[in-house]
Amino acid sequence: MNLPLPAKLGLIALLLPGLALARSSDRNQPMNLDSDRYDCNLADENGRCRFSGNVVIEQGTLHITAETADVYRSNGQPSRVVLSGSQVKLRQQMDDGTPMAATADSMDYNIANETIVLSGNYTVESPRGTNSGQRMTYNLATGNMNSGGDGSRVRTVLQPKQRSAPEAK
Repeated sequence: MNLPLPAKLGLIALLLPGLALARSSDRNQPMNLDSDRYDCNLADENGRCRFSGNVVIEQGTLHITAETADVYRSNGQPSRVVLSGSQVKLRQQMDDGTPMAATADSMDYNIANETIVLSGNYTVESPRGTNSGQRMTYNLATGNMNSGGDGSRVRTVLQPKQRSAPEAK
């Protein structure tokens, strides 16, 4: 599918979170976006472009599936990207080669604030551990994660660091 530049930029920006530790070379790869429907008014510089129905986004090691992907524009530039559906799924390989996966009912990326909000039964998994709950805000610029505080519980599991075997004498 040949996407208009604002939609491509918005979706590329969404994919940065690979949550900050994602494979940096993926951003230089072509992006493929498939959906059952695409609806966008390119004459409206402050509008929304919607991809809907079995949305699949692939770029390098990044793979996202969702029911809808909304790209919001302000003055012709992408300002926000919202992925939704019955569990949006994101998986990607990090720069060190380890896998990272995230699921949530919605993922909302605010480009100006450099924040992504995972909400609705989210889980983020990597070999380093897991984090799950109802809502997590992740700041891409600072690396700060904030979960809970809304009356729901947050569960974090940290994996122990693998120790090397002692040297034989």
